[in-house]
Amino acid sequence: MNDINRKFQRVLITGISGSGGSFLAEYIVNNHVDVEVHGISRWHSTASHDNLNNIKERVYVHECDLLDLSSIIRVLETIKPDGIFHMAAYANVKNSFITPLSVINNNVMGTANLLEAIRLTKLNPVIQLCSTSEVYGRVEPKNVPINESCPINAVNPYSVSKVTQDLLGQSYFLSYGMKIIRTRMFTYINPRRLDLFATSFADQISRIELGLQDELFHGNLDSTRTLIDVRDAMESYWVALTKGRIGEIYNIGGENIYKVGEILEILKSKSSGDIKSRLDPLLLRPTDITLQIPDSSKFLLETGWKPKYLFEDSLNHLLDYRRRVNIRSNC
Repeated sequence: MNDINRKFQRVLITGISGSGGSFLAEYIVNNHVDVEVHGISRWHSTASHDNLNNIKERVYVHECDLLDLSSIIRVLETIKPDGIFHMAAYANVKNSFITPLSVINNNVMGTANLLEAIRLTKLNPVIQLCSTSEVYGRVEPKNVPINESCPINAVNPYSVSKVTQDLLGQSYFLSYGMKIIRTRMFTYINPRRLDLFATSFADQISRIELGLQDELFHGNLDSTRTLIDVRDAMESYWVALTKGRIGEIYNIGGENIYKVGEILEILKSKSSGDIKSRLDPLLLRPTDITLQIPDSSKFLLETGWKPKYLFEDSLNHLLDYRRRVNIRSNC
């Protein structure tokens, strides 16, 4: 483990009202009370500001569009953050096949504008580009488990946009000496993000329990994944910012290996109802990534971080969360 231990006074989270950004904000305000947490969110964002309800009095949210360079500069000069988590992105893989140019433009130019605004304001924060295992795309079995040296092989418009974000980070680190760390997160269990397969399953199970729908619909059940709890994932982002080496790439992911279909059956077993399920062809992607098993040893060895939540606890948390949401919204 290295001896790096950076301290931060003021951090900025792009996409703070999103599913991941809101959990990251919660982690920081609950565990690092001396750190001032700022975030940016667009007035026309598709994310729900309800995600911040539990901490809205403890974070500062600024209106800013990453496609508008001037608004980024304004926010950066106002906040002067010493740490930045770049999490804002269109992240729905399936929808990226429907609106590929919009996804690519948003994710690539938003990142380019952010990095350029930081350079122009002459600020010098530590920046974490929160990337994804999607950049590895379809991986040859010989490269599994996947380490950071695995060839990039993007197979969908979303992953192309994330590869470009990743390479922009590398470029600004090498060309301008900016303090950039790249993390590539593998599949995680996030109850606020309905386009993730486990969340969709849990949400549909809760709706069936409430009599709001009759059966559960799913896509490809044969993909193999490891899963990590969103609360562990967000803590790992904090650890990466405080302990990661500048210029490095880190894979982060779970250890337990499951097929998507196995996750579905485990979640169904946690319901007292009779959950019927069937394939919906509309949920199948034109190209799919079927094998995502990470090698996170580099991150674990360099930072000493370890996940805290058991897989069973994560699934229970996921189901309970979606049940509460559906009960509230249908009272």
